[in-house]
Amino acid sequence: MEPIEGYAKILGFNLFYRTYGTPTKGTVLCLHGGPGMTHDYLLPLEDLAQFGYRVVLMDQLGCGKSERPRGTELYSIAHNVEEVEGVRKALRLGRVHLMGSSYGGALAIATALKYQRNLRSLVITGGLASVPLTVREMRRLVHQLPPKTRAAIAKYEAAEDYQNPAYLAAVDVFYRRYLCRLPVWPRELTYTLEHASQPVYFTMNGPNEFTIIGTIKDWDVTDQLPRIKVPTLVTVGRYDEVTPRVAMSIHRGIRGSKLVRFEKSAHLAMWEERAHYIEVVRDFLDHVRPN
Repeated sequence: MEPIEGYAKILGFNLFYRTYGTPTKGTVLCLHGGPGMTHDYLLPLEDLAQFGYRVVLMDQLGCGKSERPRGTELYSIAHNVEEVEGVRKALRLGRVHLMGSSYGGALAIATALKYQRNLRSLVITGGLASVPLTVREMRRLVHQLPPKTRAAIAKYEAAEDYQNPAYLAAVDVFYRRYLCRLPVWPRELTYTLEHASQPVYFTMNGPNEFTIIGTIKDWDVTDQLPRIKVPTLVTVGRYDEVTPRVAMSIHRGIRGSKLVRFEKSAHLAMWEERAHYIEVVRDFLDHVRPN
């Protein structure tokens, strides 16, 4: 299926979008993670287009093919929320099913807390409502790595030498265990990682997935989750870097939400168990009441 691509002018900046399919059953607006990644690793979601859903992918400000502002002060969750709502309005998507992966899951939750009236449902995949909880859980995973890997991480973090080849090699061990467990990583995933926006990632997150020292480090909306009333699907991988414990905290907070764990996946079930993942999401969307 050939996508439609273009730019929408949002808050004075050109944001890139890509859409697949026609909205016979509705529109799924997908939010990538990072913060700072690109939409490309979410391309398996286009599979939903064959089941009657329009799938819309976007690059957040400063990411992928979207415009980069001067300075970094606009890189924030609050600004990202307005970007999501801006794209929804500019493309006239109506009420959408909002899907978010990883940081995109946090962004989807933040968007729901402000613009719930414009959503039909929420799909949170490897997402989070609390950065402090997520960091504690990731540190627990780091402690389960082989001793040599753990030692390298401790050594170079103490020196703040985050670009040291030995440190990056240790980080890769973590990623292959808890980010994506496929023996060969999909092209779209490597593209996303290679084209990650360092200004966004370093400003908001930090040097890597488990070292969150950026501006989002204290973000926690767990206590606000009960305000979300739209149908919600929470998915997590058994080996997810954003762990099942994090997913459970969201599931407990959003009343009536559905929780699904993918037993063969880490953080990217849309690749690691693609057919099963799409089936689970499609089944959930199909059961959301029409507008």
